[in-house]
Amino acid sequence: MNFVKQATEVKKFISQNSITMQKETSMKLFENKKIRSEWNEEAEEWYFSVVDVIEILTDSVNPTDYLKKLRKRDILLGDYIGTNCPQVVMITETGKKRKLK
Repeated sequence: MNFVKQATEVKKFISQNSITMQKETSMKLFENKKIRSEWNEEAEEWYFSVVDVIEILTDSVNPTDYLKKLRKRDILLGDYIGTNCPQVVMITETGKKRKLK
């Protein structure tokens, strides 16, 4: 699946599940890959881990580094993610809570 088509599928998945998910901390599956998510009660909206979405779209071995390099190469994207993608406390694979993008 090419990058644009896969990105469209992820966007569709997120928008569909944003309506139907219960208001709780949870892990979602997209093509058998995990996407961490967190419900913000105040804003009444879901937050999804950008790193998890990057991993799905790119099949990167290290999606965190991939995102860092992407932000360095594209200044506008780096500014947008820094401004519009707040770090949210989510449960990691080890079960610990950490701030994630």
